[in-house]
Amino acid sequence: MTEGVRIRPARRDEGPTLSALAMRSKAHWGYDAAFMAACRAELTITAARTERSAIAELDGALAGFVTLDGGPPEGEIGMMFVAPEAMGRGIGRLLFTHAADTARAAGCTSLLIDADPHAEGFYRAMGGVRIGEMPSESIAGRMLPLLRLDLHP
Repeated sequence: MTEGVRIRPARRDEGPTLSALAMRSKAHWGYDAAFMAACRAELTITAARTERSAIAELDGALAGFVTLDGGPPEGEIGMMFVAPEAMGRGIGRLLFTHAADTARAAGCTSLLIDADPHAEGFYRAMGGVRIGEMPSESIAGRMLPLLRLDLHP
């Protein structure tokens, strides 16, 4: 299912492309225009953030990306988005595994994930355990699932 997928580091100039993918991916879940407008700043990928990002390409086309924040002992999945047309093809699993392996290699013993409610099931399937909630950076009063994944050597 993931044949033809390549994971590579993002380039500094890819921020706008990744930001557009993040917006398309988020909109896939049926959020209205006002919600999406409120999320735009949070979903904008700066050049500096691309340095902490990995991209999945499927047959040469951008299929998703993940950013890894934090540092030992605890990393954080800052953002992870899959292009709507690539969903269900194992891209998310590959990106998540890449981020977990990268965090582990950097000396992290766990990963924190503040998830969109639509993505919580995915992160649980990847071994994440819900440990609470945290407030959305974009929508006042909205709480997001907070999960942790223990990274075993």
